[in-house]
Amino acid sequence: MWIRSTVAYRASFLMTTFGNFAGTALDFVAIMLMFSRVDRLGGYGLSEVAFLYGLSTTAFGLADLAIGSMDRLGRRVRDGTLDTLLVRPAPVLAQVAADRFALRRLGRVTQGALVLGYAVTVLDVSWTPLRVLMVPLTLLSGGVIFCAVFVAGGAFQFVAQDASEAQNAFTYGGTTLLQYPPTVFAKELVRGVTFVLPLAFVNWLPALYVLGRPYPLDLPSWVAFTPPLVAVGCCALSGLAWRAGLRSYRSTGS
Repeated sequence: MWIRSTVAYRASFLMTTFGNFAGTALDFVAIMLMFSRVDRLGGYGLSEVAFLYGLSTTAFGLADLAIGSMDRLGRRVRDGTLDTLLVRPAPVLAQVAADRFALRRLGRVTQGALVLGYAVTVLDVSWTPLRVLMVPLTLLSGGVIFCAVFVAGGAFQFVAQDASEAQNAFTYGGTTLLQYPPTVFAKELVRGVTFVLPLAFVNWLPALYVLGRPYPLDLPSWVAFTPPLVAVGCCALSGLAWRAGLRSYRSTGS
């Protein structure tokens, strides 16, 4: 329904999609401006940072397209309109994800994919079949991990009721963090996004295998192949959190 209503106004849809594309493109413009002054950032060249950026932005864009409406859940909890979703014969999570589904978010996916395509073209990497396979596998796993973070943030809103910005700190903030190499951050932060909130598995660890770079924190080389397992684990944990949050919902009492 939301897709049909969006494409009914084609000029508006095209302009908002382009606006989404241009807005996210400014992030990469900022990176290019940095490289107009320096040759390397944290030991990484422009093509390598573009590869990290493309993986992170595309994976997040896919998750944002699928379930980005989750940040509206807090408003529904506060005003009691979540009740209407509970009485419908459809999963609540699917209804929340479809609520005001924004097709314009394809702009972010397109922009990230273009940067990723550029990076793959100019990278000085020996593309073995395993490295080629690692790219789509990383995008799929990264998208699922971000979806799990969105769901966990939505579950937290059942308790906090006004936590959309806290959720955005880990979703939008997380993808911005991953656009840069891990060498520019403190080891404590790298440990946090590896062992606590495993965002490093979205692009850092598999990308370092493709680039032939050493892994942070002296991690073994096989961790580059674990993002699918991490994605499954994140989905299981976020699913448990969602069920617990949904069971705790008590409406507004009015």
